[in-house]
Amino acid sequence: MSSENSFPGEQEGRVALVTGGSSGIGRGAANELARQGASVVVHGLTLDEANLVVQEIRIAGGKAIAASGPIDDPETAIAAVALALSEYGQLDVLVTSAGIQRYGTAVDTPIEVWDEVFNVNVKGVFLACKAALPEIRKSQAGSIAIIASVQASATQANVAAYTSSKGALLSLARAIAVDEGPRGVRVNSISPGTIDTPMLRNTARLLSDGSPAGMQALVDDWGSAHALERTGTIRELGSVISFVTSPRASFMTGDDIRVDGGLLARLAAAAPKGDK
Repeated sequence: MSSENSFPGEQEGRVALVTGGSSGIGRGAANELARQGASVVVHGLTLDEANLVVQEIRIAGGKAIAASGPIDDPETAIAAVALALSEYGQLDVLVTSAGIQRYGTAVDTPIEVWDEVFNVNVKGVFLACKAALPEIRKSQAGSIAIIASVQASATQANVAAYTSSKGALLSLARAIAVDEGPRGVRVNSISPGTIDTPMLRNTARLLSDGSPAGMQALVDDWGSAHALERTGTIRELGSVISFVTSPRASFMTGDDIRVDGGLLARLAAAAPKGDK
């Protein structure tokens, strides 16, 4: 495996399913889990998208196989879990990263858009956990990481459905953690700040003039709101996800792990200047 590993082998001998693993944070998680020794089932909306990440992992020397389908369809998660068992014989880790972003206030968000967001962002996570947990319970160190957002705790304007769905994930993660703790299964949510993903770039395209320079200027502006004055990378998120789901984090459950570069630590209001 890659010599870049900080803690090589923390997932050695384990099997992970990553929903939304074909893009963004899920892609970073799938690659890092594989770098740390896990065999990974990479789920994407289409098989072609998932196979691109599978090829990345295999070229780097890891083990992976692709699964696909709409995450709000119960059969998608059932089939992905079955694939993990048929290919690798077990399932130890679930990372739920599939999600969509839509815009609107509580007044102007169409009902069908609200339902779309909750079907993917919340129902999809519920269905993945429901399908995976009977097998994860058999693991000696089963773990689930539910990817939420800092917008579960604070919000931008005009994202009523999205921010509500992410808040629901924190509650769902806590509920599953309490229910599954006696069985030795750990469940945590992870709340990223601004991460440079295709979803972020698409938002930048919509809100800028659409040129590469205009998009980059907007991404840089968003990054400047963080204490580290930059956006995060999917590799950085993948490292946290791998740690949290590994046996090294054996006493962490029911927590929300914020990985936001100091975004919520910084007040928007500037401190007063002068000696007063």
